[in-house]
Amino acid sequence: MPALVPHRFLVRFAHPCLYVKGIPADVEAEHLFDLPDTAALNNFSELDTPHRFADVRLVWNEFGLALQVVVGGKKEHPQGDADKPRTSDGVTLWLDTRDARTSHRASRYCHQFHLLPSGGGADKDEPAVGQTKINRALQDAPLCGPADIPFRHHKEKGGYRLEAFFPAAVLTGFDPEQHRRLGVFYHVRDAELGDQTLSVNTDFPFGDDPSLWEVLELVK
Repeated sequence: MPALVPHRFLVRFAHPCLYVKGIPADVEAEHLFDLPDTAALNNFSELDTPHRFADVRLVWNEFGLALQVVVGGKKEHPQGDADKPRTSDGVTLWLDTRDARTSHRASRYCHQFHLLPSGGGADKDEPAVGQTKINRALQDAPLCGPADIPFRHHKEKGGYRLEAFFPAAVLTGFDPEQHRRLGVFYHVRDAELGDQTLSVNTDFPFGDDPSLWEVLELVK
């Protein structure tokens, strides 16, 4: 019988986020970067029902945060609609530049970004990146435009790869010198493969509640 409370809910993890200088080196290049294996965020899915189909990596430098997601094991093309990102194939990343996690409602330091391999453009078949407001937030973070986030999508055998760099200018309150601990959460959705999250599953309102997010510790 599955546990009523996921085992990962009983432990709060601090995930190290490595410093990588000089990325992105060229925002016009085919690949923005290639993050090392040591940048992977371990979601400790083995504590509950093991289910991991996405490799999620995150690093930082003075200019912002870099995210790389590789999804494998697919047989079908990803589906999506940029107007409905939370129900589309892809990944949503939440960041709290103050790591408060004492409130169940988001502050202006809390951000919600969506990266989709498909769902953009006039025919809803192009990759897309964007930021939306967090439901029930006490204050909203300023919203950036897609052009403010360098973004790449690459088709790979059995899946796809997403790369995005979030400049400090789109991360309200980003201050690595004074605030080395951030709140972080991700949700990878796939109609074919299911859901992968950083910790608690979709039975919990992690999209609205920053107290459910994990800690991202910027290390240098």
